[in-house]
Amino acid sequence: MRDPNTTSPFTARRRALVAVLCAALSLGACSKDGPGGGHGSGDRGADDHEVLELRYQGFAGAVSVAELAEDLGYLAPIKLSYVGNTISGPQDIQTVVTGDTDVGHAFNGAVIKLIAAGAPLRAVVGSYGVDAKRWSGFYVTEDSPIKGARDLLGKKVAMNTLGAHHELMLKEYLSRQGLTSAEIAQVTLVVLPPVSAELALRQKQVDVAVLGDVLRDKALERGGIRALFSDHDLFGEFTAGSYVLTTRFLRENPNTARKFVEAAARAVEWARSAPRDEVVARLRSIIERRQRNEDASVVTYWTSMGVAGRGGLLSAKEYQIWIDWLVKDGELKAGQIKAEDLFTNELNPFAATQVR
Repeated sequence: MRDPNTTSPFTARRRALVAVLCAALSLGACSKDGPGGGHGSGDRGADDHEVLELRYQGFAGAVSVAELAEDLGYLAPIKLSYVGNTISGPQDIQTVVTGDTDVGHAFNGAVIKLIAAGAPLRAVVGSYGVDAKRWSGFYVTEDSPIKGARDLLGKKVAMNTLGAHHELMLKEYLSRQGLTSAEIAQVTLVVLPPVSAELALRQKQVDVAVLGDVLRDKALERGGIRALFSDHDLFGEFTAGSYVLTTRFLRENPNTARKFVEAAARAVEWARSAPRDEVVARLRSIIERRQRNEDASVVTYWTSMGVAGRGGLLSAKEYQIWIDWLVKDGELKAGQIKAEDLFTNELNPFAATQVR
């Protein structure tokens, strides 16, 4: 197992594969089989789990559903193997396709685009979402002249990555307010790490910054900012992101895949039902023990995983929203992909309780 304190071990060859993948995605083409079938598929344990180690990327200062599941003991005997951090969901699931990691998660819109481009992925369980407690807002300074959508023409909006949750939320807001595609294109998107967005906003380097969860609450405590809108304002409660595995991994490692989904599902429900103080204490402990030079204090602002479906169950409507948007935006053709082909709930133990 790799030393968790080391930086990402991606080789030059793997980096080249990611570059090739990104180029393929821009052309709407990608191998149907591709890499990413998992590693060590011959390492069968006594309990018939085909793979006993799952490589993944982390997010600085945050604890994912998978990390929580492992800490709760739900994933045993399978262990997670940390290979480095990312700030981008699309990049996280690209590394699953290239075989640099075994499991990753991203905004459902990004999952759709990657699969539509030919990536052999399936979403298997919800990873995060939006609810009344967990949401992201688009903020301006108190003295900003920006009051509505049309005021954003020619302005700069900071977000963590392009082609994902925040970009589509911004476009949805602008579209609902009557802006045309040509007008929406006049809004400049600036990629910044989430931890840098607030400072960039206050220093007038950008006009709007996306702030969510802990970063939002800490910024609001300091004052001097106000919200234009939030993703919760637009869509209410919904599962926004999913964990993905390659179809090859699902085929070759069915027991390991089922164990991962079961563990994640149980972790979602534990976080939903446990007292908040208990959840916060465990999240803080996870961050402190993994020793990645992070600030564990931010988890004191934790409120919810935001996952809507019980045990992270996925629903077609949560994908159809983004399919419709991508068709409207010209990134997909009508009928190019069906929501039901993007995900599976077959491995989730809570599927039997789902209302049909």
